Amino acid sequence: MAPVPAPSEAAPRPPAPRPDALREIRVASVPAGHVYVRHVHAADGSDGVALLPDPRPNGAPSTSQRWWPPVMLDPAWVRGHHDDFDVYHLHFGFDAQSPRQLAELVGELRRHGKPLVQTVHDLRNPHHPDRAAHDAALDVLVPAADCLITLTPGAAHEISARWGRTAHVLPHPHVVEEPELSGSRAPRTEFVIGVHAKSLRPNMAPLPVIRALAGIAGQLPDTRLRVDIHTDTHDPGARAHAPEVVAGLAELAAAGRLDLRVHDYFDDDALWAYLSSLDLSVLPYTFGTHSGWLEACYDLGTAVAVPDCGYYAEQRPCHLYRHGPDGLDVRSLDVAVRQAHAHRPAPRANPRARAGERDALAAAHRTLYERCLT
Repeated sequence: MAPVPAPSEAAPRPPAPRPDALREIRVASVPAGHVYVRHVHAADGSDGVALLPDPRPNGAPSTSQRWWPPVMLDPAWVRGHHDDFDVYHLHFGFDAQSPRQLAELVGELRRHGKPLVQTVHDLRNPHHPDRAAHDAALDVLVPAADCLITLTPGAAHEISARWGRTAHVLPHPHVVEEPELSGSRAPRTEFVIGVHAKSLRPNMAPLPVIRALAGIAGQLPDTRLRVDIHTDTHDPGARAHAPEVVAGLAELAAAGRLDLRVHDYFDDDALWAYLSSLDLSVLPYTFGTHSGWLEACYDLGTAVAVPDCGYYAEQRPCHLYRHGPDGLDVRSLDVAVRQAHAHRPAPRANPRARAGERDALAAAHRTLYERCLT
């Protein structure tokens, strides 16, 4: 055995650990590629968190970025890959899983001693016209999770009331990246109100909102109403086909009351350009919880009018109107639009503050993962 050097000898000492030299924590994130998930972790990996890449679903081409349906939700995947990760973090993508399948997933994680972290993005799923299926899924996942995260105090309060669980409230990170995050907005003289009906998710009731906005816009100086909708809503063979909405929008457009654009999905660059062209984006939702669209508008300096359902109004500065399953309150929408018209420019995210927020989110997630592992 080599002699232990006396303190007076010049024995080399191991270097003191650097604060940023963190033990790597491997996370099976469902999914890993979603913009929210990417932006709650350090861009340079300095948080010491390594996300497993999203396994490619059956049928997806090798060049595809598609992550749904998530392969990691299969208990067989956990059985075969439990040595590859330390923490399992569930965000999105469990819409099609039955409560029994989710219970099997939780059981498999338990068998291999893998903690379950869940970020509760949706307390009411915007893709489900009936809430029962999502409620049943949450009734399995929320009580079973070792750690819960959500985005707003209101959502945390609802989680506490429904399940008696405490959720850590961590804000939604930036959605838009540089250079667009710091880009300047083009000057213009008109006030542009936008409604994007997309492919008419079940939580959307755009036609009453758009009809009301057409009347409101006609009373404001230099104001234009722009409405966007996806092509599949016009296709009789598509699931999103909506002849009543299509006919109603065409009638308003023919009367010159709105600027109607029918197109396929925007890619990110086109979406940022679209949002930057608006002064106010009106979300025509009747139920839901949180919104990445709202965050993108905040990143780009576009005002947002949000319904009073869910917890949209707790995310970022916005204008509130009353809209839900019982219908639209036109008066409150009129007030929201006029407030946005009068208070220009809209609040915009500070890029440096957004970067600091991302660093804080990365540190908070790291801390929660460490707690789960100890």
